[in-house]
Amino acid sequence: MADIITIDDPDDPRLADYTGLTDVELRRRREPAEGLFIAEGEKVIRRARHAGYEMRSMLLSAKWVDVMRDVIDEVPAPVYAVSPALAERVTGYHVHRGALASMQRKPLPAATELLADARRVVVMEAVNDHTNIGAIFRSAAALGMDAVLLSPDCADPLYRRSVKVSMGAVFSVPYARLESWPRDLAAVREAGFKLLALTPAEQATPVDEAAPHTLERVALMLGAEGGGLTTGALRAADEWIRIPMAHGVDSLNVGAAAAVAFYAATTGTR
Repeated sequence: MADIITIDDPDDPRLADYTGLTDVELRRRREPAEGLFIAEGEKVIRRARHAGYEMRSMLLSAKWVDVMRDVIDEVPAPVYAVSPALAERVTGYHVHRGALASMQRKPLPAATELLADARRVVVMEAVNDHTNIGAIFRSAAALGMDAVLLSPDCADPLYRRSVKVSMGAVFSVPYARLESWPRDLAAVREAGFKLLALTPAEQATPVDEAAPHTLERVALMLGAEGGGLTTGALRAADEWIRIPMAHGVDSLNVGAAAAVAFYAATTGTR
């Protein structure tokens, strides 16, 4: 059973994991280096635990202590009970869900390990918006994608905003980082995957004609919002595919486009 410790000093060193959560650059550097990430809200905290992540501590406002009582009773990590005002001073924002947990990261698997058993893979290049990362992981989990591969410059899926937007789906879909981009795409192809690059280019094959659901192994490549996939990534692809647009719209947000492509790749296979 965890100890419940009431804290009324925002500078208490025991709250260090929760300081400056709105400072994106600081948290981007600090969290991976220290091997932690922040789970926000009851559902996300429970999903992180269910996925096997070890809890370092919890930060709760008083009314959430009873809600999280079963978790408190099960884990040895300390629980810090604070007022909503103090939580806001420490984190830098109003914690309206009332519950935060500092979780221990797990070592990432190698890409080759994930590819061994996967059939439907997402490959992201330079997707740096945490909202998009979270949305893509949520769609990947919901629509049955097996794994996610990230280019070296993709944003952190375990950043608080990504985890929150995904509703904890980042814990459900295994992911790995490719070390050399776009060179490592060759290893994806060698593992038996057809590389399909999602692009609005007119010369791309409409996704329904490409019929990705009929392929034994498929890797769907997604680029950053706005710029899309780089020239190097497009050259590395086996085929370009596009989602046909109507009413003069040229493209979808990458999160929405990903969901359409995932459905096209998994329909009839789930």
